[in-house]
Amino acid sequence: MLSTPSPTPARPGGPKPGSVMRAIAALALASFASQALVRAADTLLPQIAADFAITVGAASIVITAYALTHGSMQFIAGPLADRFGKYRTVALACALSAVTVAVCGLAGSLDSLTAARFASGLTVAWILPISLAYIGDVVPYEQRQQLLGRFLAAQVLGQMFGQAAGGIIGDYFGWRTMFFLLAAMLALAGIALAIELATNPVTHAAAERSKAQGLSAGYKAVLSKPWARIVLLTVCLEGALFQGVFPFVSADLHLRFGLSFTAIGMIIGVFAIGGLVYAALVRLLMHRLGQAGIANAGGLIMGLSFLALAIEPVWLFAPVATLGIGLGFFSLHNTLQTEGTQMTPEARGTAVALFASVYFLGQTAGVALAAPIMDRYGAQPLFAFVALALPLLALWFTARLKRRQKA
Repeated sequence: MLSTPSPTPARPGGPKPGSVMRAIAALALASFASQALVRAADTLLPQIAADFAITVGAASIVITAYALTHGSMQFIAGPLADRFGKYRTVALACALSAVTVAVCGLAGSLDSLTAARFASGLTVAWILPISLAYIGDVVPYEQRQQLLGRFLAAQVLGQMFGQAAGGIIGDYFGWRTMFFLLAAMLALAGIALAIELATNPVTHAAAERSKAQGLSAGYKAVLSKPWARIVLLTVCLEGALFQGVFPFVSADLHLRFGLSFTAIGMIIGVFAIGGLVYAALVRLLMHRLGQAGIANAGGLIMGLSFLALAIEPVWLFAPVATLGIGLGFFSLHNTLQTEGTQMTPEARGTAVALFASVYFLGQTAGVALAAPIMDRYGAQPLFAFVALALPLLALWFTARLKRRQKA
Protein backbone atom coordinates (compact mmCIF):
# COMPACT_ATOMS: atom_id res chain seq x y z
CA MET A 1 0.00 0.00 0.00
CA LEU A 2 2.98 2.32 0.50
CA SER A 3 4.51 1.88 -2.94
CA THR A 4 4.56 5.40 -4.36
CA PRO A 5 6.91 7.48 -6.47
CA SER A 6 10.15 8.14 -4.62
CA PRO A 7 9.40 10.64 -1.85
CA THR A 8 12.96 11.90 -1.84
CA PRO A 9 15.16 12.13 -4.92
CA ALA A 10 18.25 10.00 -4.91
CA ARG A 11 21.43 12.05 -4.66
CA PRO A 12 25.09 11.23 -4.06
CA GLY A 13 25.64 10.66 -0.36
CA GLY A 14 21.92 11.12 0.45
CA PRO A 15 19.37 8.60 1.67
CA LYS A 16 18.17 6.06 -0.85
CA PRO A 17 14.43 6.17 -1.65
CA GLY A 18 14.14 2.57 -0.51
CA SER A 19 15.49 3.42 2.92
CA VAL A 20 12.88 6.17 3.31
CA MET A 21 10.06 3.81 2.41
CA ARG A 22 11.41 1.16 4.76
CA ALA A 23 11.44 3.68 7.61
CA ILE A 24 7.87 4.70 6.80
CA ALA A 25 6.78 1.04 6.64
CA ALA A 26 7.91 0.54 10.25
CA LEU A 27 5.93 3.63 11.22
CA ALA A 28 2.94 2.12 9.43
CA LEU A 29 3.18 -0.94 11.68
CA ALA A 30 3.17 1.32 14.75
CA SER A 31 0.23 3.25 13.32
CA PHE A 32 -1.69 0.01 12.77
CA ALA A 33 -1.23 -1.01 16.40
CA SER A 34 -2.11 2.39 17.85
CA GLN A 35 -5.25 2.79 15.75
CA ALA A 36 -6.39 -0.73 16.59
CA LEU A 37 -6.31 0.36 20.24
CA VAL A 38 -8.25 3.57 19.58
CA ARG A 39 -11.11 1.86 17.76
CA ALA A 40 -11.29 -1.36 19.79
CA ALA A 41 -12.82 0.51 22.74
CA ASP A 42 -15.85 1.49 20.63
CA THR A 43 -16.85 -2.14 20.11
CA LEU A 44 -15.82 -3.24 23.61
CA LEU A 45 -17.93 -0.56 25.29
CA PRO A 46 -21.14 -2.65 25.68
CA GLN A 47 -19.10 -5.61 26.97
CA ILE A 48 -17.31 -3.46 29.55
CA ALA A 49 -20.66 -2.04 30.65
CA ALA A 50 -22.13 -5.53 31.07
CA ASP A 51 -19.09 -6.82 32.96
CA PHE A 52 -19.18 -3.97 35.48
CA ALA A 53 -23.03 -3.81 35.59
CA ILE A 54 -23.27 -0.17 34.51
CA THR A 55 -24.89 1.75 31.63
CA VAL A 56 -23.12 2.29 28.33
CA GLY A 57 -23.09 6.01 29.03
CA ALA A 58 -21.27 5.43 32.33
CA ALA A 59 -18.82 3.01 30.69
CA SER A 60 -17.95 5.64 28.07
CA ILE A 61 -15.71 7.25 30.71
CA VAL A 62 -13.00 4.85 29.50
CA ILE A 63 -13.16 6.54 26.09
CA THR A 64 -13.24 10.02 27.63
CA ALA A 65 -10.26 9.31 29.91
CA TYR A 66 -8.20 7.99 27.01
CA ALA A 67 -9.10 10.88 24.73
CA LEU A 68 -8.32 13.46 27.42
CA THR A 69 -4.75 12.32 27.97
CA HIS A 70 -4.24 11.36 24.34
CA GLY A 71 -5.05 14.93 23.40
CA SER A 72 -3.37 16.84 26.20
CA MET A 73 -0.12 14.84 26.19
CA GLN A 74 0.62 15.96 22.66
CA PHE A 75 1.15 19.50 23.87
CA ILE A 76 4.41 18.09 25.24
CA ALA A 77 5.08 15.32 22.69
CA GLY A 78 5.35 17.59 19.66
CA PRO A 79 8.03 19.98 20.96
CA LEU A 80 10.02 17.08 22.46
CA ALA A 81 9.91 15.20 19.17
CA ASP A 82 11.13 18.34 17.35
CA ARG A 83 13.98 18.59 19.83
CA PHE A 84 15.12 14.98 20.29
CA GLY A 85 14.06 13.28 17.06
CA LYS A 86 10.70 12.15 15.75
CA TYR A 87 11.59 8.56 14.90
CA ARG A 88 13.24 7.94 18.27
CA THR A 89 10.19 9.40 20.00
CA VAL A 90 7.79 7.02 18.24
CA ALA A 91 9.95 3.98 19.10
CA LEU A 92 10.01 4.90 22.79
CA ALA A 93 6.25 5.54 22.79
CA CYS A 94 5.54 2.07 21.39
CA ALA A 95 7.63 0.42 24.11
CA LEU A 96 5.88 2.33 26.91
CA SER A 97 2.45 1.75 25.35
CA ALA A 98 2.93 -2.01 25.37
CA VAL A 99 3.10 -1.79 29.17
CA THR A 100 0.22 0.63 29.77
CA VAL A 101 -2.16 -1.21 27.43
CA ALA A 102 -1.40 -4.55 29.11
CA VAL A 103 -2.40 -2.95 32.43
CA CYS A 104 -5.85 -2.21 30.93
CA GLY A 105 -6.44 -5.94 30.58
CA LEU A 106 -5.61 -6.45 34.26
CA ALA A 107 -8.14 -3.88 35.53
CA GLY A 108 -10.58 -5.27 38.10
CA SER A 109 -13.00 -2.35 38.27
CA LEU A 110 -14.24 0.56 36.19
CA ASP A 111 -12.08 2.93 38.22
CA SER A 112 -8.90 0.94 37.64
CA LEU A 113 -9.71 0.50 33.94
CA THR A 114 -10.30 4.24 33.63
CA ALA A 115 -6.93 4.91 35.28
CA ALA A 116 -5.20 2.43 32.96
CA ARG A 117 -6.85 3.98 29.92
CA PHE A 118 -5.73 7.37 31.21
CA ALA A 119 -2.14 6.08 31.33
CA SER A 120 -2.33 4.42 27.91
CA GLY A 121 -3.51 7.71 26.43
CA LEU A 122 -0.34 9.32 27.78
CA THR A 123 1.89 6.89 25.90
CA VAL A 124 -0.02 6.05 22.71
CA ALA A 125 -0.57 9.77 22.06
CA TRP A 126 2.90 10.14 20.63
CA ILE A 127 2.73 7.49 17.91
CA LEU A 128 0.54 8.67 15.04
CA PRO A 129 1.06 12.46 15.03
CA ILE A 130 4.83 12.21 15.33
CA SER A 131 4.85 9.59 12.56
CA LEU A 132 2.95 12.01 10.33
CA ALA A 133 5.36 14.81 11.22
CA TYR A 134 8.31 12.60 10.29
CA ILE A 135 6.70 11.85 6.92
CA GLY A 136 6.23 15.59 6.46
CA ASP A 137 9.98 16.02 6.98
CA VAL A 138 11.07 13.45 4.41
CA VAL A 139 8.31 13.62 1.75
CA PRO A 140 7.83 16.75 -0.43
CA TYR A 141 4.46 18.54 -0.11
CA GLU A 142 3.43 17.91 -3.73
CA GLN A 143 3.60 14.13 -3.11
CA ARG A 144 2.44 14.17 0.49
CA GLN A 145 -1.36 13.88 0.29
CA GLN A 146 -1.08 10.82 -1.94
CA LEU A 147 1.50 9.14 0.31
CA LEU A 148 -0.42 10.09 3.44
CA GLY A 149 -3.51 8.63 1.79
CA ARG A 150 -1.65 5.36 1.33
CA PHE A 151 -0.13 5.54 4.80
CA LEU A 152 -3.73 5.91 5.88
CA ALA A 153 -4.23 2.29 4.84
CA ALA A 154 -2.20 1.17 7.87
CA GLN A 155 -4.35 3.31 10.16
CA VAL A 156 -7.54 2.03 8.54
CA LEU A 157 -6.50 -1.61 8.70
CA GLY A 158 -5.66 -1.09 12.36
CA GLN A 159 -9.08 0.41 12.97
CA MET A 160 -10.72 -2.39 11.03
CA PHE A 161 -8.88 -4.96 13.10
CA GLY A 162 -9.64 -3.17 16.37
CA GLN A 163 -13.35 -2.80 15.65
CA ALA A 164 -13.95 -6.27 14.26
CA ALA A 165 -11.63 -8.13 16.63
CA GLY A 166 -13.03 -6.23 19.60
CA GLY A 167 -16.44 -7.77 18.99
CA ILE A 168 -15.27 -11.24 18.01
CA ILE A 169 -12.50 -11.69 20.58
CA GLY A 170 -14.67 -10.05 23.23
CA ASP A 171 -17.49 -12.52 22.54
CA TYR A 172 -15.26 -15.60 22.74
CA PHE A 173 -12.46 -14.64 25.12
CA GLY A 174 -13.58 -11.47 26.92
CA TRP A 175 -12.66 -7.81 26.52
CA ARG A 176 -9.47 -8.19 28.58
CA THR A 177 -7.91 -10.51 26.00
CA MET A 178 -8.21 -7.78 23.39
CA PHE A 179 -6.07 -5.42 25.46
CA PHE A 180 -3.39 -8.10 25.94
CA LEU A 181 -3.29 -8.70 22.18
CA LEU A 182 -2.95 -4.98 21.47
CA ALA A 183 -0.08 -4.73 23.97
CA ALA A 184 1.78 -7.48 22.11
CA MET A 185 1.27 -5.69 18.80
CA LEU A 186 2.68 -2.44 20.21
CA ALA A 187 5.72 -4.30 21.53
CA LEU A 188 6.34 -5.79 18.07
CA ALA A 189 6.09 -2.34 16.47
CA GLY A 190 8.58 -0.98 19.00
CA ILE A 191 11.07 -3.69 18.06
CA ALA A 192 10.72 -2.91 14.33
CA LEU A 193 11.31 0.81 14.95
CA ALA A 194 14.33 0.11 17.13
CA ILE A 195 15.85 -1.99 14.33
CA GLU A 196 15.33 0.88 11.87
CA LEU A 197 16.92 3.36 14.28
CA ALA A 198 19.97 1.11 14.59
CA THR A 199 20.39 0.35 10.87
CA ASN A 200 18.77 3.12 8.79
CA PRO A 201 20.47 6.58 8.74
CA VAL A 202 17.38 8.31 7.31
CA THR A 203 15.62 7.84 10.66
CA HIS A 204 18.01 10.44 12.15
CA ALA A 205 17.95 12.99 9.33
CA ALA A 206 14.93 15.00 10.46
CA ALA A 207 16.20 15.15 14.03
CA GLU A 208 19.37 16.90 12.92
CA ARG A 209 17.36 19.59 11.12
CA SER A 210 15.04 20.36 14.06
CA LYS A 211 17.23 20.49 17.16
CA ALA A 212 17.30 24.26 17.26
CA GLN A 213 13.55 24.44 17.83
CA GLY A 214 12.49 25.23 21.41
CA LEU A 215 9.14 24.54 23.07
CA SER A 216 7.92 28.13 23.29
CA ALA A 217 9.31 29.02 19.88
CA GLY A 218 7.49 26.07 18.32
CA TYR A 219 4.10 27.02 19.74
CA LYS A 220 4.62 30.65 18.84
CA ALA A 221 5.44 29.64 15.25
CA VAL A 222 2.25 27.57 14.96
CA LEU A 223 -0.28 29.76 16.75
CA SER A 224 0.88 33.01 15.17
CA LYS A 225 -0.31 31.84 11.74
CA PRO A 226 -4.00 32.50 10.90
CA TRP A 227 -4.21 29.48 8.61
CA ALA A 228 -2.89 27.18 11.33
CA ARG A 229 -5.58 28.46 13.69
CA ILE A 230 -8.29 27.73 11.09
CA VAL A 231 -7.01 24.18 10.56
CA LEU A 232 -6.83 23.56 14.31
CA LEU A 233 -10.34 24.88 14.93
CA THR A 234 -11.74 22.74 12.11
CA VAL A 235 -10.15 19.51 13.30
CA CYS A 236 -11.28 20.20 16.88
CA LEU A 237 -14.89 20.54 15.74
CA GLU A 238 -14.51 17.46 13.54
CA GLY A 239 -13.34 15.48 16.57
CA ALA A 240 -16.26 16.71 18.69
CA LEU A 241 -18.88 15.96 16.05
CA PHE A 242 -17.62 12.69 14.63
CA GLN A 243 -15.72 11.05 17.49
CA GLY A 244 -18.23 12.32 20.03
CA VAL A 245 -21.05 10.38 18.36
CA PHE A 246 -19.57 7.45 16.40
CA PRO A 247 -18.64 5.39 19.52
CA PHE A 248 -22.37 5.07 20.25
CA VAL A 249 -23.17 3.35 16.95
CA SER A 250 -22.31 -0.06 18.41
CA ALA A 251 -24.45 0.54 21.51
CA ASP A 252 -27.36 1.71 19.34
CA LEU A 253 -27.21 -1.44 17.22
CA HIS A 254 -27.22 -3.59 20.36
CA LEU A 255 -29.96 -1.71 22.22
CA ARG A 256 -32.27 -0.92 19.30
CA PHE A 257 -31.92 -4.11 17.23
CA GLY A 258 -30.56 -6.65 19.74
CA LEU A 259 -27.54 -7.60 17.63
CA SER A 260 -24.76 -9.74 19.09
CA PHE A 261 -21.38 -8.17 19.80
CA THR A 262 -19.82 -10.28 17.04
CA ALA A 263 -22.31 -8.93 14.48
CA ILE A 264 -21.79 -5.39 15.75
CA GLY A 265 -18.03 -5.76 15.48
CA MET A 266 -18.34 -6.82 11.85
CA ILE A 267 -20.72 -3.94 11.02
CA ILE A 268 -18.55 -1.32 12.72
CA GLY A 269 -15.51 -2.82 10.99
CA VAL A 270 -17.03 -1.82 7.64
CA PHE A 271 -16.12 1.76 8.60
CA ALA A 272 -12.50 0.90 7.92
CA ILE A 273 -13.34 -0.50 4.48
CA GLY A 274 -14.56 2.99 3.60
CA GLY A 275 -11.12 4.25 4.55
CA LEU A 276 -9.44 1.64 2.37
CA VAL A 277 -11.63 2.70 -0.55
CA TYR A 278 -10.42 6.26 -0.04
CA ALA A 279 -6.78 5.13 0.19
CA ALA A 280 -7.14 3.24 -3.09
CA LEU A 281 -8.81 6.17 -4.87
CA VAL A 282 -6.85 9.10 -3.40
CA ARG A 283 -4.73 9.66 -6.52
CA LEU A 284 -7.80 9.72 -8.77
CA LEU A 285 -9.75 11.90 -6.34
CA MET A 286 -6.93 14.44 -6.14
CA HIS A 287 -6.87 14.65 -9.93
CA ARG A 288 -10.66 14.93 -10.36
CA LEU A 289 -11.79 16.88 -7.27
CA GLY A 290 -8.78 18.53 -5.70
CA GLN A 291 -8.39 19.07 -1.96
CA ALA A 292 -11.51 21.19 -1.48
CA GLY A 293 -13.69 18.84 -3.53
CA ILE A 294 -12.52 15.80 -1.57
CA ALA A 295 -13.25 17.50 1.76
CA ASN A 296 -16.73 18.67 0.68
CA ALA A 297 -17.61 15.24 -0.66
CA GLY A 298 -16.46 13.71 2.61
CA GLY A 299 -18.66 15.98 4.69
CA LEU A 300 -21.70 15.31 2.51
CA ILE A 301 -21.22 11.53 2.51
CA MET A 302 -20.86 11.49 6.29
CA GLY A 303 -24.00 13.58 6.67
CA LEU A 304 -26.10 11.27 4.51
CA SER A 305 -24.71 8.19 6.24
CA PHE A 306 -25.45 9.42 9.77
CA LEU A 307 -28.94 10.40 8.61
CA ALA A 308 -29.45 6.82 7.41
CA LEU A 309 -28.45 5.52 10.86
CA ALA A 310 -30.89 7.92 12.50
CA ILE A 311 -33.92 6.83 10.49
CA GLU A 312 -33.13 3.20 9.56
CA PRO A 313 -36.11 0.92 10.33
CA VAL A 314 -33.97 -2.26 10.33
CA TRP A 315 -30.30 -2.94 11.01
CA LEU A 316 -29.60 -4.01 7.41
CA PHE A 317 -28.99 -0.37 6.47
CA ALA A 318 -26.20 -0.06 9.06
CA PRO A 319 -23.32 -1.69 7.10
CA VAL A 320 -23.86 0.60 4.10
CA ALA A 321 -24.15 3.65 6.34
CA THR A 322 -21.01 2.69 8.24
CA LEU A 323 -19.12 2.23 4.96
CA GLY A 324 -20.22 5.72 3.90
CA ILE A 325 -19.13 7.20 7.22
CA GLY A 326 -15.67 5.68 6.76
CA LEU A 327 -15.29 6.94 3.20
CA GLY A 328 -16.56 10.39 4.14
CA PHE A 329 -14.51 10.75 7.29
CA PHE A 330 -11.19 9.83 5.71
CA SER A 331 -11.88 12.06 2.72
CA LEU A 332 -12.30 15.06 5.01
CA HIS A 333 -9.74 14.13 7.64
CA ASN A 334 -6.92 13.26 5.25
CA THR A 335 -7.27 16.70 3.64
CA LEU A 336 -7.04 18.26 7.09
CA GLN A 337 -4.07 16.02 7.93
CA THR A 338 -2.18 17.12 4.84
CA GLU A 339 -2.70 20.76 5.74
CA GLY A 340 -1.68 19.96 9.30
CA THR A 341 1.73 18.67 8.16
CA GLN A 342 2.39 21.83 6.15
CA MET A 343 0.88 24.65 8.22
CA THR A 344 4.17 25.25 10.11
CA PRO A 345 7.09 23.40 8.44
CA GLU A 346 9.68 24.98 10.76
CA ALA A 347 7.98 23.36 13.80
CA ARG A 348 6.32 20.39 12.16
CA GLY A 349 6.37 18.04 15.15
CA THR A 350 4.76 20.69 17.34
CA ALA A 351 2.22 21.56 14.64
CA VAL A 352 1.09 18.00 13.91
CA ALA A 353 1.00 17.05 17.59
CA LEU A 354 -1.11 20.14 18.30
CA PHE A 355 -3.36 19.14 15.40
CA ALA A 356 -3.88 15.70 16.92
CA SER A 357 -4.23 17.14 20.40
CA VAL A 358 -7.12 19.43 19.61
CA TYR A 359 -8.78 16.61 17.66
CA PHE A 360 -8.81 14.37 20.71
CA LEU A 361 -9.78 17.22 23.01
CA GLY A 362 -12.72 17.76 20.69
CA GLN A 363 -13.55 14.06 21.03
CA THR A 364 -13.40 14.36 24.81
CA ALA A 365 -15.90 17.20 24.80
CA GLY A 366 -18.08 15.46 22.23
CA VAL A 367 -18.35 12.16 24.15
CA ALA A 368 -18.99 13.99 27.44
CA LEU A 369 -21.83 16.00 25.88
CA ALA A 370 -23.28 13.06 23.97
CA ALA A 371 -23.26 10.47 26.79
CA PRO A 372 -26.20 11.88 28.82
CA ILE A 373 -28.21 12.34 25.62
CA MET A 374 -27.48 8.73 24.70
CA ASP A 375 -28.64 7.45 28.10
CA ARG A 376 -31.84 9.53 28.12
CA TYR A 377 -32.96 9.71 24.47
CA GLY A 378 -30.89 7.12 22.60
CA ALA A 379 -28.46 7.64 19.75
CA GLN A 380 -30.88 8.73 17.02
CA PRO A 381 -30.97 12.45 17.96
CA LEU A 382 -27.16 12.46 18.02
CA PHE A 383 -26.98 10.91 14.54
CA ALA A 384 -29.46 13.46 13.18
CA PHE A 385 -27.50 16.39 14.61
CA VAL A 386 -24.12 15.41 13.16
CA ALA A 387 -25.81 14.57 9.83
CA LEU A 388 -26.37 18.32 9.46
CA ALA A 389 -23.31 19.67 11.25
CA LEU A 390 -20.54 17.71 9.48
CA PRO A 391 -21.37 18.85 5.91
CA LEU A 392 -21.60 22.45 7.14
CA LEU A 393 -18.20 22.16 8.80
CA ALA A 394 -16.65 20.84 5.58
CA LEU A 395 -18.14 23.71 3.56
CA TRP A 396 -16.89 26.28 6.07
CA PHE A 397 -13.34 24.90 5.93
CA THR A 398 -13.13 24.52 2.15
CA ALA A 399 -14.34 28.08 1.60
CA ARG A 400 -11.28 29.25 3.51
CA LEU A 401 -9.01 26.70 1.81
CA LYS A 402 -10.03 27.98 -1.63
CA ARG A 403 -9.45 31.56 -0.52
CA ARG A 404 -5.96 30.59 0.68
CA GLN A 405 -5.12 28.76 -2.56
CA LYS A 406 -6.12 31.80 -4.63
CA ALA A 407 -4.06 34.22 -2.52
